Amino acid sequence: MRKLTSTNALNEKLINDSCGMGRALNVIGGRWKPAILYKLNNSTMRYSELKKSITGISERMLVAQLRELEEDQVIERIVYPEIPPRVEYRMTELGKTMGPMLEAMSDWGDIHRERVADKYAASANSQD
Repeated sequence: MRKLTSTNALNEKLINDSCGMGRALNVIGGRWKPAILYKLNNSTMRYSELKKSITGISERMLVAQLRELEEDQVIERIVYPEIPPRVEYRMTELGKTMGPMLEAMSDWGDIHRERVADKYAASANSQD
Protein backbone atom coordinates (compact mmCIF):
# COMPACT_ATOMS: atom_id res chain seq x y z
CA MET A 1 0.00 0.00 0.00
CA ARG A 2 1.41 3.34 -0.94
CA LYS A 3 1.75 6.20 1.48
CA LEU A 4 -1.27 8.52 1.12
CA THR A 5 0.93 11.63 1.03
CA SER A 6 3.32 10.33 -1.64
CA THR A 7 3.48 12.13 -4.97
CA ASN A 8 2.04 9.08 -6.76
CA ALA A 9 -0.90 8.86 -4.35
CA LEU A 10 -1.63 12.58 -4.64
CA ASN A 11 -1.45 12.44 -8.45
CA GLU A 12 -3.75 9.40 -8.50
CA LYS A 13 -6.25 11.21 -6.28
CA LEU A 14 -6.13 14.30 -8.51
CA ILE A 15 -6.79 12.20 -11.63
CA ASN A 16 -9.55 10.16 -9.97
CA ASP A 17 -11.26 13.29 -8.66
CA SER A 18 -11.18 15.14 -11.97
CA CYS A 19 -11.36 12.53 -14.72
CA GLY A 20 -14.09 9.93 -15.14
CA MET A 21 -11.88 7.81 -17.41
CA GLY A 22 -9.14 7.79 -14.78
CA ARG A 23 -11.61 6.75 -12.09
CA ALA A 24 -13.05 3.98 -14.27
CA LEU A 25 -9.62 2.63 -15.16
CA ASN A 26 -8.61 2.73 -11.51
CA VAL A 27 -11.64 0.58 -10.60
CA ILE A 28 -11.34 -1.95 -13.44
CA GLY A 29 -7.61 -1.80 -14.07
CA GLY A 30 -5.17 -4.59 -13.48
CA ARG A 31 -4.55 -8.05 -14.83
CA TRP A 32 -7.48 -9.87 -13.23
CA LYS A 33 -10.29 -7.38 -12.56
CA PRO A 34 -11.56 -7.26 -16.15
CA ALA A 35 -11.85 -11.06 -16.23
CA ILE A 36 -13.63 -11.13 -12.88
CA LEU A 37 -16.05 -8.39 -13.90
CA TYR A 38 -16.73 -10.01 -17.25
CA LYS A 39 -17.54 -13.34 -15.57
CA LEU A 40 -19.86 -11.65 -13.07
CA ASN A 41 -21.44 -9.32 -15.63
CA ASN A 42 -24.30 -11.69 -16.42
CA SER A 43 -24.32 -14.12 -13.53
CA THR A 44 -23.87 -14.74 -9.84
CA MET A 45 -20.97 -17.06 -9.15
CA ARG A 46 -19.59 -18.92 -6.19
CA TYR A 47 -15.95 -18.35 -5.27
CA SER A 48 -14.94 -21.80 -6.50
CA GLU A 49 -16.70 -21.24 -9.85
CA LEU A 50 -14.85 -17.97 -10.32
CA LYS A 51 -11.53 -19.58 -9.43
CA LYS A 52 -12.06 -22.39 -11.95
CA SER A 53 -13.24 -20.05 -14.70
CA ILE A 54 -10.22 -17.73 -14.59
CA THR A 55 -7.16 -19.66 -15.70
CA GLY A 56 -3.94 -18.72 -13.95
CA ILE A 57 -5.27 -16.64 -11.07
CA SER A 58 -4.03 -17.57 -7.61
CA GLU A 59 -6.36 -17.80 -4.63
CA ARG A 60 -4.54 -14.93 -2.93
CA MET A 61 -4.91 -12.68 -5.98
CA LEU A 62 -8.56 -13.60 -6.51
CA VAL A 63 -9.39 -12.77 -2.89
CA ALA A 64 -7.49 -9.46 -3.10
CA GLN A 65 -9.17 -8.43 -6.36
CA LEU A 66 -12.63 -9.40 -5.11
CA ARG A 67 -12.08 -7.32 -1.97
CA GLU A 68 -11.03 -4.29 -4.01
CA LEU A 69 -14.04 -4.62 -6.31
CA GLU A 70 -16.29 -4.98 -3.29
CA GLU A 71 -14.71 -1.90 -1.70
CA ASP A 72 -15.37 0.02 -4.93
CA GLN A 73 -19.01 -1.10 -4.65
CA VAL A 74 -19.18 -2.77 -8.06
CA ILE A 75 -19.61 -6.32 -6.73
CA GLU A 76 -21.18 -7.69 -3.61
CA ARG A 77 -20.30 -10.72 -1.54
CA ILE A 78 -23.22 -12.75 -0.24
CA VAL A 79 -22.53 -15.16 2.61
CA TYR A 80 -25.19 -17.75 3.31
CA PRO A 81 -25.42 -18.97 6.92
CA GLU A 82 -25.02 -22.64 6.10
CA ILE A 83 -22.61 -25.38 7.08
CA PRO A 84 -20.34 -25.38 5.17
CA PRO A 85 -20.63 -21.64 4.42
CA ARG A 86 -21.59 -20.72 0.88
CA VAL A 87 -20.28 -17.47 -0.61
CA GLU A 88 -21.47 -15.95 -3.88
CA TYR A 89 -20.44 -12.84 -5.77
CA ARG A 90 -22.57 -10.71 -8.06
CA MET A 91 -22.61 -7.26 -9.56
CA THR A 92 -24.21 -4.47 -7.55
CA GLU A 93 -26.67 -2.12 -9.20
CA LEU A 94 -23.76 0.27 -9.76
CA GLY A 95 -21.66 -2.57 -11.14
CA LYS A 96 -24.41 -3.57 -13.57
CA THR A 97 -24.11 -0.15 -15.19
CA MET A 98 -20.63 -1.23 -16.31
CA GLY A 99 -22.12 -3.98 -18.51
CA PRO A 100 -22.21 -2.02 -21.79
CA MET A 101 -18.70 -0.73 -21.17
CA LEU A 102 -17.37 -4.25 -20.48
CA GLU A 103 -19.06 -5.61 -23.61
CA ALA A 104 -17.69 -2.74 -25.72
CA MET A 105 -14.19 -3.26 -24.33
CA SER A 106 -14.38 -6.99 -25.08
CA ASP A 107 -15.59 -6.33 -28.63
CA TRP A 108 -12.83 -3.77 -29.19
CA GLY A 109 -10.24 -6.19 -27.82
CA ASP A 110 -11.40 -8.89 -30.26
CA ILE A 111 -11.16 -6.45 -33.18
CA HIS A 112 -7.74 -5.24 -32.06
CA ARG A 113 -6.44 -8.81 -31.66
CA GLU A 114 -7.59 -9.70 -35.18
CA ARG A 115 -6.07 -6.59 -36.75
CA VAL A 116 -2.79 -6.94 -34.92
CA ALA A 117 -2.65 -10.65 -35.79
CA ASP A 118 -3.28 -9.75 -39.46
CA LYS A 119 -0.51 -7.14 -39.29
CA TYR A 120 1.97 -9.61 -37.80
CA ALA A 121 0.97 -12.29 -40.32
CA ALA A 122 1.53 -9.86 -43.20
CA SER A 123 4.84 -8.78 -41.69
CA ALA A 124 6.00 -12.39 -41.26
CA ASN A 125 4.97 -13.25 -44.83
CA SER A 126 6.90 -10.29 -46.25
CA GLN A 127 10.05 -11.44 -44.44
CA ASP A 128 9.95 -14.89 -46.08
